[in-house]
Amino acid sequence: MDFAALDIPSFDGPLAQRGIGVIAPFDLALERELWRWVPMEVSLHLARTPYEPVPVSMEMAHLVSNSVHLAAATRDVLHVEPEVVAYLCTSGSFVNGVCAEESLRKVICDAGAPEAVTTSGALAEVLRRLDLRRISVLTPYDADLTERLHEFLGELGVDTVTSDHLGLGGGIWKVSYRTIAERILAADHTEAQAIFVSCTNLPTYDVIEPLEKALGKPVLTANQLTMWDCLRRMELPIVGPGQWLREVS
Repeated sequence: MDFAALDIPSFDGPLAQRGIGVIAPFDLALERELWRWVPMEVSLHLARTPYEPVPVSMEMAHLVSNSVHLAAATRDVLHVEPEVVAYLCTSGSFVNGVCAEESLRKVICDAGAPEAVTTSGALAEVLRRLDLRRISVLTPYDADLTERLHEFLGELGVDTVTSDHLGLGGGIWKVSYRTIAERILAADHTEAQAIFVSCTNLPTYDVIEPLEKALGKPVLTANQLTMWDCLRRMELPIVGPGQWLREVS
């Protein structure tokens, strides 16, 4: 059969892909949610930090942000030529403070990444761009790790008006949308300019838009922030829910 006679639009594809390298903690279970945040031409290439037999805690945040492991994970994804490498972990990128978050990005770039993003760094950038100085917080962590997030926000000049935490040591990806929505509503405060929902392993995609409409303020979530910062650096269009995405783009 003559190739030219085939009734198809083109054999020129597939669509050229642009890559994001993602360094995830070993327990990440929300890959499907990550893909919902990026346009069709973007591929996500995941590497994971080594397994650590500890519950979600301050100790775990320190372990999954080990610079040697981050450098190794960065090198693991470089062969597919990502345009940016993201450290997709909120607690691991805030646990040692603002200067340490900047150091993590340097570790990733020093390992060969052309651009580096962290979840907490993306949060800091959006807080700055939207000029948010008072926020409410919801985390799935214990009280100690949640308090460390408050301290990180304080370093950024941001006040935590109200805060709630689920106190989970594992299985964070199993929390239902209903529970998350109820806890976000409970954590809100009239003085809060926005709500930040921490943890890249907490499912939030489908609750953002209805909660923003109900509350009349931005709902910032970990995966949303991280993918926004990656796409911003790649000069690609923003996708997914969140009115603030359009305001800062």
